[in-house]
Amino acid sequence: MTFLYKLRTAEQQNASMLCVGLDPEPSRFPAQLKGDASRIYDFCARIVDATADLAIAFKPQIAYFAAHRAEDQLEQLMEHMRRNAPHVPTILDAKRGDIGSTAEQYAIEAFERYGADAVTLSPFMGFDSVEPYLRHAGKGAFLLCRTSNPGGSDLQGQRLAGVEGEPFLYEHIARLAQGPWNLNGQLGLVVGATYPDEIERVRALAPTVPLLIPGVGAQGGDAVATVRAGWRQDAPIVVNSSRAICYASAGDDFAEAARREAQRTRDMLHAARR
Repeated sequence: MTFLYKLRTAEQQNASMLCVGLDPEPSRFPAQLKGDASRIYDFCARIVDATADLAIAFKPQIAYFAAHRAEDQLEQLMEHMRRNAPHVPTILDAKRGDIGSTAEQYAIEAFERYGADAVTLSPFMGFDSVEPYLRHAGKGAFLLCRTSNPGGSDLQGQRLAGVEGEPFLYEHIARLAQGPWNLNGQLGLVVGATYPDEIERVRALAPTVPLLIPGVGAQGGDAVATVRAGWRQDAPIVVNSSRAICYASAGDDFAEAARREAQRTRDMLHAARR
């Protein structure tokens, strides 16, 4: 089963464009878990179980696990998601970007060690930093294109004088992902919800690739504007919300609160398609 097929299946089965981001911060855990990094798996698994029928994807951010020496808990969590939510794809948010044998090792980490369905990548070093991931049949890779952080404009918003038409860098990346780099239909793009005009521009340049759109929720992205700019019937969008869902409550009801927030966001996104 390819990543794109799995993504479309989750979109239809769960009537969802919502990606639940998993960014575990032990200092923000509810009282019975607070400050205990050994309970990262327990916290995340509760969130997964509470939202598995509401999500188009889950997106664990690897840094939040590695910072607490919790890579073994991430492996356990990935197995939990495969076992308990097999129809929901997992996107490992790693933002890797290196060439040659190093990229090959990062691809093994993402797809064989953790069993992710897709991974986020930086395309800054060119196609040979992306190609090793595409050797893994059926797996996906989301390239950073127009990110939600303010500093994204420092490079992504600069024009390329050496390319015909002098496009912005992010526009050039979108064209590459839609065209020559997308050898087996495995590529998607990361475009921040804080820039709906750029989402619309990226969608025009890359009309069929899936878009991973962070920035809804705690970062203040407009969910309705995001959907209207990026969603198309034949091209899925994966709208991520992490902290607003994971930390919807600081109490013992954190999983139930996460479900309520996920359902509210999913329904808002779905309604925006109309």
